[in-house]
Amino acid sequence: MKLLKPITAGLLITAYLAAPFTGLVADSKDAKKSEKAKPYALKTCPVSDEKLGEMGDPYVFTYKDREIKLCCKDCKKDFDKNPEKFVKKIEKAEKKTAKK
Repeated sequence: MKLLKPITAGLLITAYLAAPFTGLVADSKDAKKSEKAKPYALKTCPVSDEKLGEMGDPYVFTYKDREIKLCCKDCKKDFDKNPEKFVKKIEKAEKKTAKK
């Protein structure tokens, strides 16, 4: 019983001191991912052609160093069936907007 208090205190102090370091490691990994990913330039979902934001916050993920935004998480299933089709669709739309 006498050892329980010092052990508990030691564990709490260790957790308190280690907490900031765990946040730094996670933040640096996320920062590296976002720097590498090509940003999504369209305002519509490539799967459903719905305007992003109409159904709430878009579902955002990275596919082959490219940021992809979908109108909802359900569209991810369709995207995963044939991702190259939708990437080509995104690239085609990006070229159209670049010409304007």
